[in-house]
Amino acid sequence: MTTPPFAPVTDADLAVLRAQLGRPARGVVGVASRCVCGNPTVVATVPRLPDGTPFPTFYYLTHPAATSAMSVLEADHIMKELSDQLAEDPEIAEAYARAHESYLRDRALFGEVAEIEGISAGGMPTRVKCLHALAAHSLAAGPGVNPIGDLALARSTWSASRCVCVEPGVAG
Repeated sequence: MTTPPFAPVTDADLAVLRAQLGRPARGVVGVASRCVCGNPTVVATVPRLPDGTPFPTFYYLTHPAATSAMSVLEADHIMKELSDQLAEDPEIAEAYARAHESYLRDRALFGEVAEIEGISAGGMPTRVKCLHALAAHSLAAGPGVNPIGDLALARSTWSASRCVCVEPGVAG
């Protein structure tokens, strides 16, 4: 197996993450997606945090504008619409199941944790539970891997191709 293609986290990244999250980032092993200005958008985290807590969310959305956009979609009940699509479209369901397996393979490269075995994120492979996690997976893996994450990103007001950070190197 090879590691997923993401950059190691730097001290500068950790400073931006601290500003984005309002707290120190925990268990970060790399930056899986960046804003066009270079700031982290998605980080990859170890499956067991340094304090011993199992952490299934391998791809974690950190960019404030992206997280806000996903929160707006959740508040607008888009998850129900996406859940209905998942239930009604066998192609989406099959692709979503493959996304779940891809997520588990990526995370397994950084350790196996019995408490979260078989659990990915965002409700995969059968539910739509957290658009933040699904969008993070889509941004990290690229278009076409996670259909629900792709649909959420397409429905959002945020775009990975447009920087809305305050200034390069500073969280927005």
